[in-house]
Amino acid sequence: MNLQTRDETQAWRLGIDVGGTFTDLVALGDHGQLVSTKTPSTPDPSEGVMNGIAKLAGQLGLSREQLLLQCPIIVHGTTVATNTLLQYSGAKTGLITTEGFRDEIEFRRAYKESVFSPRLQPPHPIVPRHLRLGVPERLDASGKVIRTLDEEAVRQAVRQLVAEGVEAVAVCFLFSFLNPAHELRVRELIAEEAPQLFVSLSSEVLPQIREFERVSTTVVNAYTGPALQRYLARLSRSLNEEGFVGELYVMQSNGGVQNIVQSGKLAAGCLLSGPAGGVTAAAYIGERVGYKDLIVVDMGGTSYDVSVVEDLQSPLTTESWISRYRVALPTMDIHTIGAGGGSIAWVDKGGLLQVGPRSAGSNPGPACYGRGGTEPTVTDANLLLGYLNPDHFLGGEMKLDRAAAEQAIAVHVAEPLGITPIEAALAISEIVNNNLSNAIRFVTTQRGYDPRKFALLAAGGAGAIHAGRQAEDLGIETIIVPKFAPVLCALGDVSANLKVTEMRTRFERADQLDLELVNARFDEMEQAAKEKLGGGKAVRQLESKRYVDMRYEGEVHEVTVPLRTRTKRITALNLEAAVSQFHELHERLFAHKDTAQHVEILNLRLDLLGLRERIALNEEPFAEEDPSEAYTGTRTVHFESAAEQVAIYDGDRLKPGNMIVGPAIIEQWGTTIIIYPGHEALIDALGNCTIEVRRDRPGRTEGSL
Repeated sequence: MNLQTRDETQAWRLGIDVGGTFTDLVALGDHGQLVSTKTPSTPDPSEGVMNGIAKLAGQLGLSREQLLLQCPIIVHGTTVATNTLLQYSGAKTGLITTEGFRDEIEFRRAYKESVFSPRLQPPHPIVPRHLRLGVPERLDASGKVIRTLDEEAVRQAVRQLVAEGVEAVAVCFLFSFLNPAHELRVRELIAEEAPQLFVSLSSEVLPQIREFERVSTTVVNAYTGPALQRYLARLSRSLNEEGFVGELYVMQSNGGVQNIVQSGKLAAGCLLSGPAGGVTAAAYIGERVGYKDLIVVDMGGTSYDVSVVEDLQSPLTTESWISRYRVALPTMDIHTIGAGGGSIAWVDKGGLLQVGPRSAGSNPGPACYGRGGTEPTVTDANLLLGYLNPDHFLGGEMKLDRAAAEQAIAVHVAEPLGITPIEAALAISEIVNNNLSNAIRFVTTQRGYDPRKFALLAAGGAGAIHAGRQAEDLGIETIIVPKFAPVLCALGDVSANLKVTEMRTRFERADQLDLELVNARFDEMEQAAKEKLGGGKAVRQLESKRYVDMRYEGEVHEVTVPLRTRTKRITALNLEAAVSQFHELHERLFAHKDTAQHVEILNLRLDLLGLRERIALNEEPFAEEDPSEAYTGTRTVHFESAAEQVAIYDGDRLKPGNMIVGPAIIEQWGTTIIIYPGHEALIDALGNCTIEVRRDRPGRTEGSL
């Protein structure tokens, strides 16, 4: 948290990220000043946002109205769509589909998360069977109409759904990705019969091959869309009433931002809105500090998000499953587990200690918050072990109750297991650290990456407490804790460009591809993207990137490969280079390549970027290595069973160039950095903390993964 003097001429760009426990905010000034804060999230997220803006304004010596008047742009990462799907609290949704195909959403291409579990229940039906209605119509595999749309059947279906009280309708016909005429006509008929309904067309949400992926994504969009639209309208109204006349954007799962109108229409594109901002900020920081390959971890109060940045780019995936539903839109490849500071520790019926995925959230929160929570959490364990200062949580804005933490751990963990509270806290820490390391393995070793070749960028309020142990476990040599680690996702919101992704199916062998038709299709996609992008004053210039989904002939899974060309026209040489890159990517991902095998093109993709003004954070010159000016004393800490006295440093008083040898603890606003025994930390010119990790932790095999 940085306090600023009042400046009524300064323009401030705001980034706001709403998490399960806290709402994070950053304000970036004209000259590189960055101010940040946190405020507890609220049941209505817009209230937490407005509270946070008021708090941020106070730090700047302004009223909320004055800050909003000086704010040309707000970019918002939101969990509304995600929570709606996770909690199954979405709109009552109906499905209109081709007659005879209403059960595609249940067949799921025979996908079952636990193949060998006969007790696995089907996913919660966000569209019950009686609300899935088939109507006569049919297209063939080329998009040609072989049975005209029965419009009267459509009208009857709409009336039936209205009578059932539906709020949203998903429309998904066979082969509509090749010819959307029938779906477009259904929307017109719905507008005549029930204009109040939210309508989601598969030909607009996901115009590509594969029926189940298309219907699942379209249904998810219809289910979550009304809630997101209502929220964005409510937030926009609250901002406008306080004097905001700038532009409001929403962070998208693909790493770009979009205006609230398009975001409301494509709610499924906002399902990883928050974590995507963190990955975007991590790439920016990696570029500034000279690390192009990063493992990005963000540990907040509720979850632990993990992703990879390679050569400053985050891979996208179209194979996301969220709350057991397939969402096939291009999404940053972010793996999330229920392991945050608020994750609850509990002993199962077999007498084994578990941590998470259930969380105490922000209210009542961990026992040490003193808000009525009685169950022990990771934060309670960290406090008991001495990692956290009870008087310095959020820079002293909150006081933590150590006695309450010890009581919760004693009653719920130590006594059932017959151990001391300290031993119980160490066990909680060990289990959560193992869970975090496994989450990193999931996005690295299981995806063909060697984690030892990456730096670990730790963000979130709790990320820097645990990162040292993950680095030791995985053989990672460098940890980067950004100066603004507690609000990394909000920083990413400020720095991200506008982005629209268009996709079209083009199923053909690569050596038979008609490049003239492909170039024409990319031109059509770019024009469609421009119409959706908008951008207003935020966009400085446009940039398009093109990709193809490729696979070996007869395979099920495809790989997305960039088309590298200096002009808008794709040539045979460009395609040849893409095929060559496909073979290399396939070998890395699946440990196999066959250059003699025919390669198929499945889909064309285009990203249109609206480039915004690049942010520039201020740097400071290096001082001496000696950090003694920031030294505040010692504290009793348990890294193992035996206690030791550990040096404590005030992060706000550390200067670039200061070096700290572990064991030590740096206390910053919003986060605590643990420098484990044998590790060394250096503060860089941006105020980031770079930690070099020892490679010989007792009990760890050199280079083990």
